[in-house]
Amino acid sequence: MTMTSAQAETVKAVMMSSLRVMDPVMTTAFLTRDHGYMIYDTLLGVDSNFQIQPQMASWTVSDDKKTYTFTLRDGLNWHDGTPVTADDCIASIRRWGEVDTTGLALMTMVDSITRTDDRTFVVQLTQPTTLLLSGLSKLSSRPAFMMPERIAETPGTTAITEYIGSGPFKFVEEEFQPGVRVVYEKNEDYVPRDEPPSWTAGGKVVNVDRVEWVTMPDHMTAINALQSQEIDFIQQIPFDLLPLVETMETVDVKVIDKLGSWTYFRMNHLYPPFDNKLVRQAAMAAVGQDDVLNMLVGNPDYYQTCAAVMGCGNLNENTYGEEWVVKPDIERAKALLKEAGYDGTPVVLLQPTDLAMLAAQPIVMADAWRKAGFNVDLKAMDWQTVVTQQANQKSPQEGGWNAFSTYSILATSGDPFGNTTLSTAGRKSWAGWPDVPEIEELRLAYARAADAEEQKAIAARIQKLAIDEGVVGPLGQFRIPAAYDNEWTGFLEAPVTLFWNIRKSAD
Repeated sequence: MTMTSAQAETVKAVMMSSLRVMDPVMTTAFLTRDHGYMIYDTLLGVDSNFQIQPQMASWTVSDDKKTYTFTLRDGLNWHDGTPVTADDCIASIRRWGEVDTTGLALMTMVDSITRTDDRTFVVQLTQPTTLLLSGLSKLSSRPAFMMPERIAETPGTTAITEYIGSGPFKFVEEEFQPGVRVVYEKNEDYVPRDEPPSWTAGGKVVNVDRVEWVTMPDHMTAINALQSQEIDFIQQIPFDLLPLVETMETVDVKVIDKLGSWTYFRMNHLYPPFDNKLVRQAAMAAVGQDDVLNMLVGNPDYYQTCAAVMGCGNLNENTYGEEWVVKPDIERAKALLKEAGYDGTPVVLLQPTDLAMLAAQPIVMADAWRKAGFNVDLKAMDWQTVVTQQANQKSPQEGGWNAFSTYSILATSGDPFGNTTLSTAGRKSWAGWPDVPEIEELRLAYARAADAEEQKAIAARIQKLAIDEGVVGPLGQFRIPAAYDNEWTGFLEAPVTLFWNIRKSAD
């Protein structure tokens, strides 16, 4: 007998924004990624030591490192009851590889992907590369989630309309109310791995019957609901409200992602004025990281300045450009604009108003850019609209954009493939579409490098080009606190928000 929603043990969570983009291959948005981890699974996982582990499949590799054989584990079924097969996984890998920045590079080194039997398939590479395992275990922003073949045959540029995975939760479509709530129920047929959970590796043991993502755009409303136990979990607590939440006796505050995030801005390289490298450099010189972080966070215990496009604290940390990326230099920006012949072309800057972790950056950027001489058109909208706008390659005059800011987790930003911003293959790249062939060549060299020392040297060259070419504008690093009713335990410390392992304490 199935429990009613009133009887079921339910976690009610307020996530960073409402969910509208449902296809985790179509976007790099974190909320869609989190939705993906609820209902889909990945062939491989990553543990808290950054080690790649079997998840849906184990693997063996030939002596020449060019032939990988993957074998699906027992007990894998789709939510419609049909078994997961090698054909499903091959189709899912190919769809992901059509659009993901790691997948696109990987596919240039894949000779073939062939089915051996229902549970086994073989990936034949043209040359050894680290990209196969790192890509299939990718944490974020576009993990290689497995889908049934009939769904995965949808082109990577076309949104899927059926949301069936093999993961620990099922999406309850009949209860989905866009902008109001998303409902997931425990997948009773899911067979977790035996190992302890660690990041996206190990056993995904679900101890609740339902998870509801409830939309509450007003942060105080959500915090009051947490205090009154109407909800159980808030994914992101705005820093200005953190002191209030920390005084609540029934609430625990915790930074779940200890490594944290980096925030940055992205410029549209296709259209004026940011099709000019000097103008992009002017935009980067004008904005000061301390100004951004003080407005965004305020508490220095939660942030640090950093010029490294692959993250401070990560293996490929690099300080190139910090003298004009970290501190604002309005005079330098003015000089660069004059040299570029900037003619006052408006800069359409997107400003999400409903996401606390992204509302401050455009305000600081707009102020700095205006001081430098830019004509800024600040356009306010909700975050999900920004997400849908990111793929819009029309000119700003036709409804497109010139710049927006966002953030990424440091756990996946430490190399030029996990770091989405460092794909520079023009219109095949992520939003902004920079075209820097030398970076693309260096990324492939990084994938073929013999050791970490060689990779670090290549990463240093990428850092210099990324700053000089205005590929991405670093704005600093920060850690985001979450809050939850202290009757709940088991929230995993991880770079992504996961709802397995949690449980409610006995009354």
